[in-house]
Amino acid sequence: MLENIGTKKVFTKIDLRWGYNNVRIKEEDEWKAAFTTLEGFFEPTVMFFGLTNSLAMFQAMMNELLRDLINTGKVAVFIDDVIMETKTEEEHDEIVAEVIRKLEENNLYVKLEKYR
Repeated sequence: MLENIGTKKVFTKIDLRWGYNNVRIKEEDEWKAAFTTLEGFFEPTVMFFGLTNSLAMFQAMMNELLRDLINTGKVAVFIDDVIMETKTEEEHDEIVAEVIRKLEENNLYVKLEKYR
């Protein structure tokens, strides 16, 4: 994306809400992330901050989810940030709508207060 940034005129960056907390832990693997507190024993059902592979798993999930758009060179993903860049507003509207559609289909949400 950086190589072609000079040819682009319209940019949007969105930040996903809850990031890797959207990644479900396989039911048979929940015990691996279990912990004990004064309140009792807990086996989480989603990834949380502090697990070794949370970021890598979330990045892989996002890369797979948006692969076809990433391959166009108009979309880039870095963990929970999605950046879109195009030459025209019409093309940009289409790309943004497609990204939002894919996120919505996969129950991923955008932080509207960070939408630019």
